[in-house]
Amino acid sequence: MRAADLDLRELLQFDPRGGGLLFAGQRALLLDAVAIGILRGELVRTLGLTGARGVLTRFGYAHGWRTAETMKTAYPWDDEAEWRRAGGQLHMLQGMVRVEVPARAPGELPGPWAEALWHDSYEAEQHLLLLGRSDEAVCWTLTGFASGYLSYCNGEEVYAVEERCRAMGAPVCHVVARPKAAWGEAITPHLPFYERGCLEGALERVTEELKAVERRLRARRQELARDSRGEADRSGIVAQSEPMRRALDLARRVAGVESTILITGESGVGKERFARLIHQESARASGPFLAINCGAVPEGLLESELFGHARGSFTGATQDRPGLFEAAGGGTLFLDEIGEVPPAMQVKLLRALQEREVRRVGENRVRTVDVRVLAATNRDLVREVQSARFRQDLYYRLRVVELRVPPLRERREDILALARLFLAEASERTGRRATGFTPRAANHLVRYRWPGNVRELENAIERAVVLSRGARVDLEDLPEEVLLAPPDVRAAEDARSLEDVEREYILAVLKACDNNKAQAAEQLKIGIATLYRKLKQYEGESR
Repeated sequence: MRAADLDLRELLQFDPRGGGLLFAGQRALLLDAVAIGILRGELVRTLGLTGARGVLTRFGYAHGWRTAETMKTAYPWDDEAEWRRAGGQLHMLQGMVRVEVPARAPGELPGPWAEALWHDSYEAEQHLLLLGRSDEAVCWTLTGFASGYLSYCNGEEVYAVEERCRAMGAPVCHVVARPKAAWGEAITPHLPFYERGCLEGALERVTEELKAVERRLRARRQELARDSRGEADRSGIVAQSEPMRRALDLARRVAGVESTILITGESGVGKERFARLIHQESARASGPFLAINCGAVPEGLLESELFGHARGSFTGATQDRPGLFEAAGGGTLFLDEIGEVPPAMQVKLLRALQEREVRRVGENRVRTVDVRVLAATNRDLVREVQSARFRQDLYYRLRVVELRVPPLRERREDILALARLFLAEASERTGRRATGFTPRAANHLVRYRWPGNVRELENAIERAVVLSRGARVDLEDLPEEVLLAPPDVRAAEDARSLEDVEREYILAVLKACDNNKAQAAEQLKIGIATLYRKLKQYEGESR
């Protein structure tokens, strides 16, 4: 028997009626990756990063040791080397990670004792989703598993160390394993996470002191605003789709320059999140980030809000007050809904951008300002310029670089990732225990077009968490407009029969009408007798 001969269909045994699952003859469990990710988040919040890493590493080590012990007698191996190699194959068959052994060119020096590239690590994925970018490798359970498996197989202490990790921004995770003696002093920082005392100490103290230090360090990093992608990813931007990855890459590239940037996109796509990311990755990150919705401020007060005013310049001006251009000195000023600025203010705004100076209302003195301006709009400013509602010179002054944030319907790969992120946040905020979505609910989330974009999705998920009765959000917890969303057919294999589509739609309308059949028949423009006949047919098919 070779490691490559392992087949999931042979390893996994189950009764279709339910009950225990067997993997390689031993009882196993199917666990949702998002739920494990939420557990990881709770461990980090409760025990701190050090305590959480100790718990998950020890768990992975025990799992790997037990698996190696089971596999030794479960199959007649060709030789012990195949038994050792089976650990990586089992990682893949269990859905944890995709393993690749790095290829080496002829004549190249030999590699480490054991080495692998891990693609699609579920731990890195969940850590990024729920906790954001990390400054250290986070595949603690997976490295613990590899260490436990190899230690049992080789009869000596073997430790796997993750040298690169997707959660740190690397394209793949890179793992190296060596016997303890071969590591030398390099393994010393990793050993405490394999020792029982690490867990006991973490659980006894609940690592309150460590958590306080981590909070201070995190706050300090934000204050210093290091120019690193790790901090930017904590903005919560999910970018699994190609259009969103391009937008994120452009935002990171322009963050390091002082140019004015125009962020465009529909309402609710997250333009302010991009503005904050650009600020956080810029040289001005240690300065303030101030935002104003230009459409929400009355025309008579907008000049005072932006440029400030002198005492007595108008009724109610009881003292001198600096405007946002001055208050954001050394930092970034975000002008949201710039397309709503009235023509008279557009002239003054253009001068402030060109000359980098402002004059408070009621003053003759000119004040120099040092501020970077980011602007955003959901309007088509080209059309506004053509219709003489927006100054062309101001448009080109703002649009040194244009960053378009795609609507949610153009980035469907991001919908479920965003929904799961919002689910975790809403569950924590509301104290509910929702951990994921049923397949039916997930299907409707993906096929709905989300005209309100990310903001609408976030509100819909919070509503669903509040209404859910179980651990998973189901179809009936979603808003009515999501339930009635037409199917999204993007390929031939996505197509379903007309009968299936009709059945799903009729049942969705009936639910939306609170099971009032007369009202549902009226909405569907069919006779009540026809509706009863179809419902009876569906009931018979479900038996």
